[in-house]
Amino acid sequence: MTGRIDAAAFEDERPRLVGLAYRMLGTWADAEDVVQDVWLRAQAAEGVERPAAWLTTVTTRACLDRIRAMKRRREEYLGPWLPEPMVSEGGPEDAAELSESLTLGFLTVLDRLQPMERAVFLLADVFSVRFSDIAATVGRSEVACRQVASRARRKLAEGPSRHTPGAERGVVDEVLVALATGDSETVLRRLAPDVVCVSDGGAKRRAARYPVVGRARVARLLLNLASRYLEGVAVAPATVNGDPGVIVTVDGVVDFVAAFEVDEERVAAIWIIRNPDKLEHVGDHLALV
Repeated sequence: MTGRIDAAAFEDERPRLVGLAYRMLGTWADAEDVVQDVWLRAQAAEGVERPAAWLTTVTTRACLDRIRAMKRRREEYLGPWLPEPMVSEGGPEDAAELSESLTLGFLTVLDRLQPMERAVFLLADVFSVRFSDIAATVGRSEVACRQVASRARRKLAEGPSRHTPGAERGVVDEVLVALATGDSETVLRRLAPDVVCVSDGGAKRRAARYPVVGRARVARLLLNLASRYLEGVAVAPATVNGDPGVIVTVDGVVDFVAAFEVDEERVAAIWIIRNPDKLEHVGDHLALV
């Protein structure tokens, strides 16, 4: 049966559409703006045979347009750019319920792809869209879309392997305790030799302008940071985009959110988000996975 997309049908699809847009764009505000625009278009659409497929296509194309419009903003961004974090104050059992496609490591790798490549991979491997529909969405052949998805899978396979959330949480907690007590030996032991730390402060907060790489350099950075946070500081364990992490507040205000990527019982990557614009909605979007 063809016709219009009613409000109830759209609301059923909204979490999935926002999840797609967030993975494409990296910020909740942009994702929600896109989905709201899609709803306005849906109200005027007629003769829609497959509402879910139509909404997915329109959302994807709107995201591609938004990425092009955001290009200058991203080019002028000070320091590394990281996605806005999705934070839960729950324990490690909650992390198991979150999709690995939401981890900051995954999203950072996706960000290296061209927008069309990112769209193809997400639609195929995360949202299980048929390649015939993907081809129509991005204006490429099915064969080309399959090749794009295959290349993206190979790039993602180069990242750290995933382990049980409980084991990862234990490693991170050990590092945090060592940092709090100035135990440099334990910090060094729990960092991978090629560990990388990426900090996003934007133009409003101080942060490393380039990724810090290597066990000794990252340990020194973390120990120096820990020594600065003394009074009025609270550290709360959190699940950050599916990885174990922390929310650090100073005098009740969120100062930064950090996520830790663990591989073989060592921390392989640390993502620190200090840009206050990306911390306004900490914990608001947990259900949109």
